[in-house]
Amino acid sequence: MKELELYYFPQCPYCQVVLSALRVTGLEQSVRYHDIHDEPHSKEKLIKDTGRGTVPCLYIDGKPMHESRDIANWLHKYAKELQ
Repeated sequence: MKELELYYFPQCPYCQVVLSALRVTGLEQSVRYHDIHDEPHSKEKLIKDTGRGTVPCLYIDGKPMHESRDIANWLHKYAKELQ
């Protein structure tokens, strides 16, 4: 099982694309969530790791992936393997 961590904030429309993909694929419970507005240290980590403060960012076994459509496509492609 891969370790998945999502850096996001709920009002972000791009984050909603990823959250929707998590719901559709049934992976909602398989992800640790980090709201960068509620957890300032999470935003700091994101910037330190990636040089970017933009969300969504999905860490897959510690490797960051940006871009909502790329993340959603990855989740759909690997959903069965991740359950």
